[in-house]
Amino acid sequence: MAEYGMGSKVSTFGDIYSYGILLLEIFTGKKPTDEIFNESLSLHQFAKTALPERVMEIIDQSLLSAEVEGLNESQTHANARGRLEMCLISSVRVGVACSMISTKDRMEIRAAMVEMERIRDLYHGVRIHDRNN
Repeated sequence: MAEYGMGSKVSTFGDIYSYGILLLEIFTGKKPTDEIFNESLSLHQFAKTALPERVMEIIDQSLLSAEVEGLNESQTHANARGRLEMCLISSVRVGVACSMISTKDRMEIRAAMVEMERIRDLYHGVRIHDRNN
């Protein structure tokens, strides 16, 4: 359930919540309004309870199928699969951290962007250097 839909004022806290929910929708393939979610289970809770051991069970399988097809010959399947799993777990963590119920517990947008850039670099196998140097 989106904060704005519940009558909350527009704010960066609402924006980060929406961003977190969007990430969870992308990676799980589920919407907050899917019938599996009710008063006792939300998309946020669904993802949070899967972290980290069961994340691969909740990931949209079409993402995994597309990734396997996209492997190039220089990558070993196990290496690419392991890196993909780490990136998916990290992405779901960001989604959960951004969509915390309490506004004070939510990840800040700058931190979320830095983390998503780190995940992107990890996914592509780019060495991560300290950007301040």
